[in-house]
Amino acid sequence: MKLLHVDSSILGGHSVSRQVSAAVVQQLRATSGDLTVTYRDLAAKPFSHLSGEHLAAAQGATPESVAVRDDLAASAIALDEFLAADVVVIGAPMYNFTIPSQLKAWIDRVLVAGKTFKYSETGVQGLVTGKRVIVVVSRGGFYGADSPAAGFEHLETYLRGVFGFIGVTPEVIVAEGVQISPEQREKALAGALAAAGSLQTVENRQAA
Repeated sequence: MKLLHVDSSILGGHSVSRQVSAAVVQQLRATSGDLTVTYRDLAAKPFSHLSGEHLAAAQGATPESVAVRDDLAASAIALDEFLAADVVVIGAPMYNFTIPSQLKAWIDRVLVAGKTFKYSETGVQGLVTGKRVIVVVSRGGFYGADSPAAGFEHLETYLRGVFGFIGVTPEVIVAEGVQISPEQREKALAGALAAAGSLQTVENRQAA
């Protein structure tokens, strides 16, 4: 069984999403008999944002830039990691109401026509089946469906849409209001860690 762990927070050890995503991986590692973990830190080693040269290469052109050629090679590895993983755990903090740009650049590497989705006469078809995706969301304020700021929530909704597009319904753990006060931060972190600790094991979920 293969697990891909992806973090995107720029806060290092101060990050709530990193703490909770690590707890998710620890829970699955401790309760699963055979689990190989691959870790990717998008803040420490980010992908470049897509350029015209990237798009030209996707149409068969040979990139002139060494940097783009290297990035395309790294992109192919990232896509292979995602496709090979049985479980994907993603730490996703909210930055300015949406996902970090580092995480968006990684998503651009795994949403690939012909690999994770395809277009047909009946519409888009997701090609990713049998994969478990667990997303850990951290938000500085309150952006739940009943909050006044709900209309600014473009992180969880985006990730649910993105993974649904390719055929996956993600499980989402939310730590909310972590910048409101130290007390609220601890409360939100404790709740998210408890949710991580109660996740079904890989084997039990497959048998369900």
